[in-house]
Amino acid sequence: MNPQISQISQIGSEGDPRTYAIIGAAMEVHRELGGGFLESVYQEALAFELAARDVPYRREVALPILYKGRELDARFRADFVCFDAVIVELKALGDVSGRERVQVINYLKATSLEVGLFINFGASSLKYERLVLTKDNRSPQSAESAKSADSVPPKTGVHRRR
Repeated sequence: MNPQISQISQIGSEGDPRTYAIIGAAMEVHRELGGGFLESVYQEALAFELAARDVPYRREVALPILYKGRELDARFRADFVCFDAVIVELKALGDVSGRERVQVINYLKATSLEVGLFINFGASSLKYERLVLTKDNRSPQSAESAKSADSVPPKTGVHRRR
């Protein structure tokens, strides 16, 4: 079976408190700092905010890459892994291409994790996107482009296609 990626920007009403908490922390960082800082500044501020909200996280996590069942010496380095389940990749770019999103997709493919958040602090309002890896042969669920965080995100969940 080939893994498929679903980009989720609007989610159902069941709720996923993990991604909701991470996005809320990122919104607070962006409200305080605005745009224009380097990614490292946002990363440090987000670590502070996650800790303040009791969100368990690991920072600068080396992710193993498997090739034909063998672990390679090469590693990806995720900005955060929260709740030991959600990969969080940060950027501070004025304009985002698909290239940055592919980075999160590759992180999900290389690990057994299913959920990733791509968060961009570089615009005038915070932009984020949820990415979900599904392990079936159905086509990826379509979604809108990255969400703008002008308002608090709905307390919603992540749909997984099975």
